[in-house]
Amino acid sequence: MGFYIRKSVSVGPFRFNLSKSGIGVSTGIKGLRVGTGPRGNYITVGKSGLYYRATLNGPKITPGGTSNGANPISPTDQSKIIDQMVAIESGPLSSMQDETSFSLINELNTKEKRPNYWKWTLGAGLIGLWFLPPNTPQWLTVLSVLILIGCTSYIAIRDVVAKSVVLCYKLDPNNETAYQCLHDAFLHISECSKKWRINSKGAVRDSKYHAGAGTLVSRKDATFSKGLPPRVKCNLEVPIVKADSISIYFMPDRLLVYSDNEIGAVNYKDLVFNAAAKRFIEEDSVPKDAEVIDHTWKYVNKKGGPDKRFKDNKQIPVVLYEELHFSSSSGLNELFQISKHSIANKLTTALKNMDESIAI
Repeated sequence: MGFYIRKSVSVGPFRFNLSKSGIGVSTGIKGLRVGTGPRGNYITVGKSGLYYRATLNGPKITPGGTSNGANPISPTDQSKIIDQMVAIESGPLSSMQDETSFSLINELNTKEKRPNYWKWTLGAGLIGLWFLPPNTPQWLTVLSVLILIGCTSYIAIRDVVAKSVVLCYKLDPNNETAYQCLHDAFLHISECSKKWRINSKGAVRDSKYHAGAGTLVSRKDATFSKGLPPRVKCNLEVPIVKADSISIYFMPDRLLVYSDNEIGAVNYKDLVFNAAAKRFIEEDSVPKDAEVIDHTWKYVNKKGGPDKRFKDNKQIPVVLYEELHFSSSSGLNELFQISKHSIANKLTTALKNMDESIAI
C-alpha cells in the first residue's frame, strides 16, 4: 500500500500545483492554462514538449526582499443469561478537535452541508420546459434544452469546486518515511481474510448457553484500505478504516473521523492504540488465515464437555484473533477485530513513528 505524492491536484477546471515555492492555481484546457502562484499570476501555453511561460502581474518586492503577496445475538429476551450489551462507540465528534484543527473541521462541515445547486437548476429548468406552450417552435425548444444543459453543467462544476477542500502535503524525509511505514502496516492488515468492528459487548451470566463464552459481542464487517475523505482533494492517498457509520482517515498530520453527520479530528500525539490477541468462539465460518487453537460445544456442561441434554449440540472452533483499539481523551473509542493475530506490531510502531516525526 505504498503512497505517491503528486505534484498537482485537480478540482473541476482548476489545478493546484505544488512546488518548492508554494502552491499555485491554474485553470484552462490542455495547451492553454492561466493561473496564479507564489511568483505571481502566470500563463502556460503549448503542448508536445514546447511550452512558453510568462509571468503576469507578479508580486512586488520591497527593497528588503520581502514579498507583499501572502503565501450474533438472539432477538429473544436473554436477560437471565447475559447482561445488557454495552455499546463500544466514540463520543460526539464535535468534541474531537483542537486549535490546530478547528478551521479545517469547520470548513469540512461547511462544505459537507452546502447544497448541490445544480439539482435546483435542473429541476427548475425541467419544470419550465414542461410548461412550454404546445405551439412553441421546435428551434426554441431545442435552444431551451441546450441552455438548460449548459447552465446545469456550469452550476455542477461550481458545486464541485465550492464543495471541495484542497489539502496539499509536502513531507520532509522523516515524515515521508514514517507515513510510508503507516501505509505498509495498513496493507499488512488489509490482507487479513476478515476484519470486523465490535459494536457492543455483554457479559454472559450462564455460559453453558453460549459455548462457554464469558462475553458476547455484536460485530459488523470493516475494511482497511486507502483513499480520501468525502469532499477532500489531496495530492496523496491516505489509509482508511471503515465500518458501519464510522470512518477514520489517517492523514499525514492527524486523524479525521467521520460519522453520518459529524466530523472530528485527533492528533497523533493524543491517539492511544492497543493491540492484543484474543480467544474467540467462532460460530460463523472460520477465516482461512485464522488459527484454530481449541474446540468447544454449543452447549457445555460445568466440566466444559458437551451438555448431552441438547440434541443439536455441535462442536465449535475456538480461534485466536487480534483486537485493535483506537482511543483518545477527546472521545475516540473504536474497537476492531482481525482474523490473523500478532500482526499489529507494525501498526503500533508506525503510529509511534508518526507522532515522533510530527513532533520533530
